Amino acid sequence: MTEQLLTIQHAAERLKLHPKTVLRLVHEGRLRGTRIGKSYRIRDSDLNSFAGITAEAQSTTLQALVTCVVEIERVPVNGAERIAGFLNAVFMSEHARMHPLNMTTAYDPQTSKLRLLLFGTPSDAVSWLQLLQVQLENLR
Repeated sequence: MTEQLLTIQHAAERLKLHPKTVLRLVHEGRLRGTRIGKSYRIRDSDLNSFAGITAEAQSTTLQALVTCVVEIERVPVNGAERIAGFLNAVFMSEHARMHPLNMTTAYDPQTSKLRLLLFGTPSDAVSWLQLLQVQLENLR
């Protein structure tokens, strides 16, 4: 199963808790979370372990694969390198995956256009787009 990065809000919804309670659990070290910028992300597997959901219960879930294409115009070459490097690093650091995750980047220096393609699960695409949004906000 692929790893999904959840926001505090999404984790709270799944646990049926208030987001402040989930954030407190992360701060206390009872729920494992990773700080990204000013917010936290929680791996799906860490949330499932915390909630006591076994891997066997998760394995019956159907999986879909998606293709996501993003075009970013007027991005300088150093910005394109930063975005591509960051997104590659995040998903390369993930532990073993049962489903493939592929990301391809292409930069056209003449038009200053960056194209990003992702092939993976819907949850990977959501996490990938959230991280891309953070990078785009940091380029401003």
